[in-house]
Amino acid sequence: MNVSKLWNDYQLLDASDGKRLECWGRYFLVRPDPQVIFSTDKLHPKWKTADAYYHRSASGGGHWEYMRQPPVSWSVCWDNHIRLKVMLTSFKHTGVFPEQGVNWDIYQNLIASSDDKVEVLNLFGYTGGASVACLKAGASVCHVDASKGMIAQAKENCILSGVREQPIRFIAEDCRRFIEREIRRNKKYDAVIMDPPSYGRGPSGERWKLEDDIFSLVNLTKEVVREDPLFFVINSYSASLSPSVMQVILSLVFGDRGGSVTADELGIPIVDTEIAIPSGATAYYIAKDKTIKKKLT
Repeated sequence: MNVSKLWNDYQLLDASDGKRLECWGRYFLVRPDPQVIFSTDKLHPKWKTADAYYHRSASGGGHWEYMRQPPVSWSVCWDNHIRLKVMLTSFKHTGVFPEQGVNWDIYQNLIASSDDKVEVLNLFGYTGGASVACLKAGASVCHVDASKGMIAQAKENCILSGVREQPIRFIAEDCRRFIEREIRRNKKYDAVIMDPPSYGRGPSGERWKLEDDIFSLVNLTKEVVREDPLFFVINSYSASLSPSVMQVILSLVFGDRGGSVTADELGIPIVDTEIAIPSGATAYYIAKDKTIKKKLT
């Protein structure tokens, strides 16, 4: 399991009975997590005095209950140089996936290892944590997401992290449509980050189901990747798309490029324990002369 340990302002304090107790800067949140199928004694005092609790509804969705009303938004810092906006959404998320920090570290090390300027395509870019990380490492980025709201927040994160003037394009479009257009333009990228949802719809109602569409999309996206790409990454939060399956997909699509393919779970450590909570998975294709490096602290 690849575990992220570089957060300045985030901690997973405890986990029990389907919930996480988290510290996001100055605020403490309790959120549901289906991976937490065990029980603990819940000795941490913030279980009872957290600022906000998210409660799921039996009919779907849920709502926040506030013990102390947090601001509309605030920010957290990763590895002393990336600052991201946090806000409590109606579907429990905060706009930041802390487990992705381990991937941001890897992207930055791979980009820094290249002798040439690296062009990164970030598909399903969400609020832009990966885009900011790549910009910080000196890459140029094309950030694609179907949601204009998510792109607006990604722009805010670029401002918070001091990279808004760096070379980045923001595209509000269905990812498949965008790739088809880039193929017609004969556009090529050095690296691709693909973080697709389990289900979704594009701006014009295009339907997306991860298990049905991911292989064909990776195959299609191969057409906009240079002959010797630096890396190609797939992230997944779907239990039906395991690390092994993603590794097979990348091996089939990029097996002729001469690089290596690896895959593993992502995890978040519970402070002061040896326990890490699984939080998705990532598969990497890496150029043949490169290796994955990540910081240990």
